[in-house]
Amino acid sequence: MKTASPVALITGSTSGIGAAIARRLASDGFSVVLHSRSSVEIGQALARELGSAIYVQADLTDDADRVRLIREAVAAWGRLDVLVNNAGISRVIPHADLAAATPTVWSDLHEVNVVAPFRLIAEAETALRDAAQRGRPGSVINISSHAGVRPKGASIPYAATKAALNHMTRLLALSLAPDIRVNAVAPGLVDTPLTADWTQAQEVWKTRAPMRRSASPEDIAQAVAMLVASDYLTGEILLSDGGLNLT
Repeated sequence: MKTASPVALITGSTSGIGAAIARRLASDGFSVVLHSRSSVEIGQALARELGSAIYVQADLTDDADRVRLIREAVAAWGRLDVLVNNAGISRVIPHADLAAATPTVWSDLHEVNVVAPFRLIAEAETALRDAAQRGRPGSVINISSHAGVRPKGASIPYAATKAALNHMTRLLALSLAPDIRVNAVAPGLVDTPLTADWTQAQEVWKTRAPMRRSASPEDIAQAVAMLVASDYLTGEILLSDGGLNLT
């Protein structure tokens, strides 16, 4: 089916930050393609809730699934204007425990956090360039982390993948302009079920961050929506940590 509305694909969008981004872009008038690796029923329910939305299941460790995700997203609405690479994985490993950061950990995180976003962008390039012919550049938003900017994070392999994602964002912003803008949002601590018991991190944000709190998923969705709404910004890494980086 065809739609006159702009279309956004958000990976990893059945919970947390991804679901908040999907809801925000839907409220901004986008038709939405939801995605997850396994939570199919939740994704289908969210698609019904949003109305102008579909859900596609795909395993982003599988390149054939990456290709299929983009093709199904484009086929569903006949266009793709925005790609939000939100899906990612992490491992909690003390930075000093070098032995625990095994080659398997490095490989697993790199495949999902770096290779998958690149491959999705590569597969979506034609559709995103087509968006520019309709009057607005296509837009890619990569969800990174403050750990990719500062020497922090759940583990060294995780932080390194996010630093790679940030640099890839800048490289692609150069190579895909002016038809496609590529930006990233780099959150600090975000209140999700995953971080509910991260009491030490929560205390850091409450006491040291100028905003005296961690982010809500809606805070990050607002930052994404702001970058999507621009027709000019590209190559930006929007650090969204309530000012903690200033301290």
